[in-house]
Amino acid sequence: MIEGIKRIFAIPELKTKIVFTLLLLMVCRIGAHIPVPGVNGDLAVRMFHQATGGSQNLFQLMDVFSGGAFAHMTIIALGVMPYISASIIMQLLMTLVPSLQREIKESPDQGRRKMGKWTRLFTVGLAFFQAGLFAKYAVQLNAGTPGIIVPELMDFQLFGIPWLFFMIVMFTMTAGTMLLMWIGEQISEKGIGNGISLIITIGILSSLPSTIGSIIRQLNLDSQEPGQLTFSSLVVLGIVFVMIIVGTILVIQGQRRIPLQYARRTVGKQETGANSAYIPLKINYAGVIPVIFASALLMFPATIAQFLGQSNILGQIASWFSPGTWVHTCLYVLLIIFFTYFWTATQFHPEQIASDMKKNGAFIPGVRQGKPTQDYLEATMNRITLAGALFLALIAILPTLVSRLLSVDPTISHFFGGTSLLILVGVVLDTSKQIESHLLMKRYDGFMRRARVR
Repeated sequence: MIEGIKRIFAIPELKTKIVFTLLLLMVCRIGAHIPVPGVNGDLAVRMFHQATGGSQNLFQLMDVFSGGAFAHMTIIALGVMPYISASIIMQLLMTLVPSLQREIKESPDQGRRKMGKWTRLFTVGLAFFQAGLFAKYAVQLNAGTPGIIVPELMDFQLFGIPWLFFMIVMFTMTAGTMLLMWIGEQISEKGIGNGISLIITIGILSSLPSTIGSIIRQLNLDSQEPGQLTFSSLVVLGIVFVMIIVGTILVIQGQRRIPLQYARRTVGKQETGANSAYIPLKINYAGVIPVIFASALLMFPATIAQFLGQSNILGQIASWFSPGTWVHTCLYVLLIIFFTYFWTATQFHPEQIASDMKKNGAFIPGVRQGKPTQDYLEATMNRITLAGALFLALIAILPTLVSRLLSVDPTISHFFGGTSLLILVGVVLDTSKQIESHLLMKRYDGFMRRARVR
């Protein structure tokens, strides 16, 4: 372990990327402790825990994803969820609008710039809208418990609405979301790993100390009385924790190898035919992207309804979408399966693979070149994607089902839950792969330089 870290920091370029990434992630965590101007963060946290109660709900899941910024009403309380929602919208539009597909194929660079521009515009709109709902929620809390909002800001009202407070919250939180989006793009471009995924991961990891403290308190070790959390429940949670980690690694790393053969070629006096080549088809081609997309898509409509209150039909809809309900669980599974297929369809191109194989004289044993090879690859990918999607969905909902049976506190189940661990393990695997590729590339370059000197 120590030798591996030494090798990483022995490469100046890789060391610069890692330090750059860590510094930007540190900026994200600093922003999670800066409350919106005019808001009493400590009182807001106490009211947040009273409002969430002891059951699983949407607000707690949002607080886990934002690393506690949501409960403290900080400048980055919205996190990167508006950006992810905007990315989903743009991916769907690119699939449904033929002109966008044609533009991406004809000029990929210009198409990507246009996609990035529209994604940012959608992000601003969604963040502005969600920040307005957040301000309304804060005003409702302040009506029941005065002191959350500075009284002077409530004095500026128009038609009974404290417009100054609304404007401060909307502009501040939108700016915070755009800052996170920019940091994520900078990490992806100049750092190591996927920036947006790393921001979500660092937010999840930041809740680890409070989760451990909650476990210790609920075990009630200082008293002879049994605690809210028993040792048997803790053992079951630990087993589920290990199963999710192992299952996630198996799903992300697993692959179906399609054997390849090449037309026999004469090299000197020998005939060669590479029979050891293969096409690696990943069981889960999309990684943890379906889990992130499904969580973001379920959060958005439920956030709107829950912010607007529970005294009308929208509040009833919010209760249906709250994490832990059967409606939420079923929709979560279906969305994970849908986004697994959707992302695989946008990234995996069997027609291109079949065309390249035909140009290089490669073929799959028993399958003709051209269209039959394309159909075979597509059918095989659809079958293994179904298995990967179902396994991914099972891992995602397993801790929720276990926590309902064991009556475990939501703050613990959300951290040890499938969503958090899937994202955490998937991002760590992806980042470690990028670091390993840098190590292999630099090791290869160093060998070639020594050879040229000799």
